[in-house]
Amino acid sequence: MMDCKKALVEADGDFDKAIELLRKTGQKVSASRADRKTTEGVVVTYTNDDGSEAIIIGLGCETDFVAKNEEFEKLANDILSTAVSEKPSTIEELKAASFSDVTLGEHIIEMVGKIGEKLEITAYEVLKGEKVIPYIHAGSKLGVLVALEGANGTEVSDAGKDVAMQIAAMNPIAVSGDSVSQDVISKEMEIGREQARLEGKPENILDKIAQGKVNKFLRENTLLNMSFVKNNKQTISQYLTEVHNGLTVSDFKRVSIG
Repeated sequence: MMDCKKALVEADGDFDKAIELLRKTGQKVSASRADRKTTEGVVVTYTNDDGSEAIIIGLGCETDFVAKNEEFEKLANDILSTAVSEKPSTIEELKAASFSDVTLGEHIIEMVGKIGEKLEITAYEVLKGEKVIPYIHAGSKLGVLVALEGANGTEVSDAGKDVAMQIAAMNPIAVSGDSVSQDVISKEMEIGREQARLEGKPENILDKIAQGKVNKFLRENTLLNMSFVKNNKQTISQYLTEVHNGLTVSDFKRVSIG
């Protein structure tokens, strides 16, 4: 309120000029806080009517106080609405999208001037699938989208939420071992060899030991192979099959603030 009053005084009561001054102030504040870290914020999601596509966005700020501010929450939802309507491919395209009479990026800069903290879109992801289930963890700093396949009309929302909560808690690196990059596999093999070598194992069995360690790594870090947190006698794959034969996960997105 005081910033608006000051701008109006400086602009001699010219409303449009005052808005321009506030925007310039926002750019100045934004530049001065460019090196600040946005460790607080919110994650918001949108799912279309038939649940075949969803969007997840992270909006970061500097303090928890701002993260709980109504204007900040409205900004997050305005960004989400813009993503839904404009369907950009990247964060840069999202920031370049129109918002009222400015771009979304310019609007964010204006809000930086108004709120007085660094604000940034930290993540923007789109997920498509037969059935996409969203999940926002308590506190709204962590969110997940999980795409289920093989539902065949079966109600799978509860199962999807269980899997999304697993992703939130365990942060798997991929859906399955097949989707882990060869670079990661090679790195884990080398770590396994070195560990075995330091343990005094013979050179001729280092690869075999390393492969066993890689297999264990994949079981513990890929979603379908890891133990279900609600029943550690089952893997996620086994749990989904129990819910509905053929039910599985095709992809997921996990967004965390901080």
